Order: sequence, then C-alpha cells, then structure tokens
Amino acid sequence: MPLPGVPSSASAATIAASLVARNPVSRAFFDAEADRLASASRDMADRFARGGRLLAAGRGPYATDAQHVAVEFIHPVLVGKRALPALDLSAAPRAWIGALVRPHDIVMGLGPPDGDEVIVEALDSARSAGAQTVALPGRTGSYAVSSPSTEAFIHQELIEILYHTLWETVHVFLEHREAGHDVGPAGFLYPYLGKNVQDTTSILSTVAASIRDKARVDEELRERAAFDNAAAIAEAALVVRRSMARGGTVMAFGNGGSATDANDFVIDCVSPAPGVRPIPAISLSADPANLTAIANDIGRDAIFMRQLIAHGRTGDVALAISTSGGSGNVIAGLEAARRLGMVTIALLGHDGGEVVRRGLADLPIVVTCDYIPRIQEVQASIYHTLIDAVHAG
Repeated sequence: MPLPGVPSSASAATIAASLVARNPVSRAFFDAEADRLASASRDMADRFARGGRLLAAGRGPYATDAQHVAVEFIHPVLVGKRALPALDLSAAPRAWIGALVRPHDIVMGLGPPDGDEVIVEALDSARSAGAQTVALPGRTGSYAVSSPSTEAFIHQELIEILYHTLWETVHVFLEHREAGHDVGPAGFLYPYLGKNVQDTTSILSTVAASIRDKARVDEELRERAAFDNAAAIAEAALVVRRSMARGGTVMAFGNGGSATDANDFVIDCVSPAPGVRPIPAISLSADPANLTAIANDIGRDAIFMRQLIAHGRTGDVALAISTSGGSGNVIAGLEAARRLGMVTIALLGHDGGEVVRRGLADLPIVVTCDYIPRIQEVQASIYHTLIDAVHAG
C-alpha cells in the first residue's frame, strides 16, 4: 500500500522496463563466456587444492565487490562446502598484493567498464609472480573479460553474477578431485575419495551449461521483480526524495554479502556521475570497529540498532538488505528505526521472512527465490534501479 502522503508514481513502468532491459545483455554475455568461465573455475580449483589463496581488490564501488568475493569464498552459504582462503586487499592493492602474492595464488581485480590502471598494475605484478589472474574487466590475464556493458550499474551486476558462478563452480571441480584418502579395494566405487587425481575435462561442458542456466534464472527473477516490485521501487524512490528534501539521510545495513551490498548502495548514492546530486547515505555495515565493539560489548543483535540510535532521526530512511528477512540484528535495526520515526524499506529474499510477517518494513521489496546468490544478484539490480529512479525524479 502507498505510504500516507506519498503518491503512487507513473515511473513504475520505467523501472520495470529498466529491470527487464538487463536480460538481453546478460544472456549475450553469459552465452559467450560460459565455456571460458568453466575452464577458469577448474584452474582456480587446482590452485586452491595446491594451497593457493584468492586475493581480490577493487576501488570505489568495486572494492565492495572484492569484499563480496572474499566473504563468499571464505564463508560459503552452501551447506557442506569448504571454506576457501580469500582476502579483500582493496585498501592498498598494489602494495598488499605485491607483499602477499605466492605462485599458487589467484588474484582477482575488479573495476569499472573501462578498467582501472591501479588494478591493472596489481594484476601485472601478480602474473609476474606466477599467480593466476582474473581481470574483471581487463585485456590481459589468465582470465580476462571485456565489460558486458558500458553502463556502470549493469556492468557491476553482471560481474557479480560472474564471480558468484566462479565461486559455485570452483566447488564442483574441488569435489571431483582426489580427497587423499586410502580407500583400498573399494576405490573404484569412490574415486573422488581416493588419492588419484581425477580427470575433470568431461564435466567442463556440464559446468558451462550450468553457468548459462544460472544466468537464465536471474533473467526470470528480474522479470518477476519488474512485475511484482516496480511500484514499490517507485514509491521507495519518492520516499528517498522526500527525505532528501527535508535534510534526511538513508542508512543501509545488512550481513555478509548483504553488508557488501549495503556498502555498494551507499557508495553509489554519495558518488554519482558528475553533475548529479549525491544522495546523503551511510552504511551501518562499513565500520569494523563499531561492528566488533558493539557485538563484543552488547551482542551481535545490537550492531545496527546501536548505530541507528546514534545517527537516526525522524524522517530519515532505513534500508535493510537481507536474503532471509530473519536475521536478529536486521529485525532489531528495523524496530529501532520505527521507534525513531524513520521510514523503513527492506530488500528481502525467500518470502520476506520475519520482516514481512511482523510488518517491520513500510516498503518490503521481495525477490521470491530460495537461493542466496540469485537473490543477491537481483537485489543489486533493484537497488541500482532505485538509485536511478531517485535521480530521475
């Protein structure tokens, strides 16, 4: 339902069209790249199996992608998958990668559609040291890809799908390698548990087909979001503009990959294209000192609530990002925002979880899906479209 005093917007049709317009770009990109991505995943799995690490770096909004890569590899959301060593080195890419890189490592550089020379130099240094390099985008590297789009938001969304598929398919290849156990005469029944290296060539085409299927799922979810959520996104844009007009601030927060999305949303808000008015915004997921202090001294459910108590004012906007809608700290944050007189918006997955059931969001925007990577990928399209809608008003 529309919020009191906030009219429905005719821009919902434009928002829906923008979401769906991403699909042909995505299909062309992943149809062309799936086979190379499958091979890159196998090479990454080989390096992880030999003790390699993933070192990721980007600058500006692309630093949040490096954060996202690191948390997905080291803290996999798929039950039973191993934690793989990964680090975000965006604070000082050239120096940090130069100091840490080993020959078995994988170094991933992330940047805007036309690339980033600082990241290129870091990748060149890593390649000279023997590391596998993944340039997103780039002209040279073990795996280098041209940007799928000149539009920064679409480029970043499709690169997120790309590194999610790398993470997912690396595990496929790891599971088809040797586990190093002495299985004796029963080895022919359990080849992946034994000490012999398995030939993974035969599954490359299957993995490539799976990558294309993942992109297709995103296309379907974007179409559903365009139908189900365009009006709510348009209303959210109106709410943000009203808040800006009164001197308000948007405060975004989330956990894990959703924390990196909150950080990305905020950077995109405060650093738009030249000549475009910034959207006042802060991320409550960005400061590790605050997060760890509050979690240690009060409890993890207070990490966003405590910051909202300090920063929030009537008329501000709270933007919660959650794939489940059930995280205790997100719920506590939304409850605190309500008490402070803030407008609450929530980007959610599954069925919206407790946030929807308890009515904690004035504007819930739900990606109806039960698989976290696909939810996050479509949520990125939604919050980028929201930013564009705010600027268009």
